[in-house]
Amino acid sequence: TLSAMVALAVALLLALPQEGVLVPGRSLAGVELGATERQARRTLGPFVGVCRGCDRRTLYFTRGEFEETGVGAEFVRGRAVALYTLGMPRGWRTRSGLRLGAAELEFADANRGALRTECGHYSALSVRRGRAVTVFWVRAGTLWAFGIQRPSVPLCR
Repeated sequence: TLSAMVALAVALLLALPQEGVLVPGRSLAGVELGATERQARRTLGPFVGVCRGCDRRTLYFTRGEFEETGVGAEFVRGRAVALYTLGMPRGWRTRSGLRLGAAELEFADANRGALRTECGHYSALSVRRGRAVTVFWVRAGTLWAFGIQRPSVPLCR
């Protein structure tokens, strides 16, 4: 029907960006730390799941139902305290051009002085600036996720 086609078109227009950008210390895919849930939903689209076992209110934004790649967003008192990629979405990059899937050495050259935290089978490399921490998660020598968060949020997930 026409209304179903219009609903699908609107959902696709509102969906998660094809190529999200991390602006260190500020935003991921156009959502800033401190954003409300409503602002995150408006920017990241209608396909969202809610984590039932998480300590903080956590939403998972994807391109469609049952998709494994997208953005995780954690909220405290209604404001985003952490935003991070899920499942290494293709084409996502930092503002300076570092792409998910890059070798750890590429990251290390551009981010000297990053603090390394071991998290079991992966590592978190973090850079703090003021009230924001930019985090790059590395597994097996590959950048497989990145995000921004408040200093009070644990680096290991």
